[in-house]
Amino acid sequence: PQGRIFLDTICREGTLPGVTDCCAQKDPERNDCFLSLKNSSRAFLSPLERPNAEATCKNHFQHQHPFSGHFIYEVSRGHPFLYAPTILSAAARYEEMLEQCCGPAAAPAPAPAQCFQRQAPSVIRPVTEEARRQEHTCGILKKFGERTLKALKLAQISQKFPHIDFLTANKLVADVTNMHKDCCRGDTLRCMRDREEMLRYVCANRAAISSTIKQCCDKPLLQRSDCIVNAENDPRPADLSPHVREFIEDKGTCERFARDKDGHLARFLYEYSRRHPEFSAQMLLRIAEGYEELLEECCKAGAPAGGCRRGEEELKKHISETESVMKTSCDIYKEKGDYYFQNELLMSFTKKMPQLTAAELIQFTKQMTIVGSKCCQLSQEKLLPCAEENLDLVLGEICRRHLTEPINPGVCQCCSSSYARRRPCMGQLDVDEHYVPPSLTPGLFSFHEDLCTTEEEELQHKKQEMLISLIKHKPRITPAQLAPVTAAFAAMRERCCGAQHREACFAKEGPELIRRSEKLLSA
Repeated sequence: PQGRIFLDTICREGTLPGVTDCCAQKDPERNDCFLSLKNSSRAFLSPLERPNAEATCKNHFQHQHPFSGHFIYEVSRGHPFLYAPTILSAAARYEEMLEQCCGPAAAPAPAPAQCFQRQAPSVIRPVTEEARRQEHTCGILKKFGERTLKALKLAQISQKFPHIDFLTANKLVADVTNMHKDCCRGDTLRCMRDREEMLRYVCANRAAISSTIKQCCDKPLLQRSDCIVNAENDPRPADLSPHVREFIEDKGTCERFARDKDGHLARFLYEYSRRHPEFSAQMLLRIAEGYEELLEECCKAGAPAGGCRRGEEELKKHISETESVMKTSCDIYKEKGDYYFQNELLMSFTKKMPQLTAAELIQFTKQMTIVGSKCCQLSQEKLLPCAEENLDLVLGEICRRHLTEPINPGVCQCCSSSYARRRPCMGQLDVDEHYVPPSLTPGLFSFHEDLCTTEEEELQHKKQEMLISLIKHKPRITPAQLAPVTAAFAAMRERCCGAQHREACFAKEGPELIRRSEKLLSA
């Protein structure tokens, strides 16, 4: 296979750092070892971040194909989990941008710099977003296995194409899952071939799948996938009944469940998902898990007759709780705005995960705040899929961080037990009981005249770092206890920033603020 030849060549060269241990192993362990070396967290400057318009266009005119190769190289090494078809799609968009912004060599376009500034985000943003999603998908497959990934894809496909029949949906699920398995394994050629075959099948059978994807199927092959994924869900069939009570009330339910457990659960998930585009895929998986647990209980020998019927009440309760959590979060976001909403999240997540660095806590809560700004403005029908599916990406990053450097037992439980229940599990985490907070000493905080900056974003960042340090010292601090400490800090900052000798003022007032805060928090 191509992958084996590639690894054999690397191991024969013996010049790459850190591969000796991998080369000593046999396949498939050798391939897994090489995959473990992938690292998407290192600093990476995209070739589109700060393009020099004149130099870029000159290179484009003189070395068109090698220059495209340079783009593919840079994007590939900066996004090691990005699938090959996505990289090639990005390269095609990049080429298109160069042609538009640079023009032909005989008559160069005017103002290429402004053109790059305008068009570069639309080229590189899909790359970063897809890289994040694809690493996330590989993480799900690695941690929770093929069964969970198939269930997730079945829910998503059934929501997107509610007219599709069950057998066709199952075929697409199998094809998508196999593609992800090959792509996550680093098998580039199979990954590309899988996606191409799947797209050709979808377009050849679009009458049985969707009436709205014709325009996507008319596009060049590399553009079809993004077009289909980003298309709106098809409308539900008019004759689709709102309920699936037959999965509870039918007398043959327990017999079908015993005969073909996974097949019965898959059909339930398919039928429920195509009726509820307003639910997130993760919520649909929780509903399917709840249904499985219900049948395990009420179908066993000696269970009381009609025991399965309580499932509908439990389902309503779960739906209500999930919608309530999202509504409450959005109400807080709308009331407080980005900065203060992020501060609320920082208080919560620093208590749950005090082992994370301030930079990590700020990064993760910033991403959650962006989810709020993106999703809380949407209609009720689109709120839950947007919010939970985007939050799931952030939680996936936290869990991958936990795999590389364990955070605490609570996070371990949430990241390991159930993919579908990861978000509610994280939400229910409280103060980490295993954490030993540091003592509040003057050395824990340092106040300097850089607090007098007029750059609001920089000041907010410094204040958030101090908030994190305070919570790490006092994990059980309440908003009522925090308020006077915050007020005392603001008063000190105002005095010292107005003083003639700012640094001297902070050196004197800072330790005093720490002592007063200690008394306030000990009261």
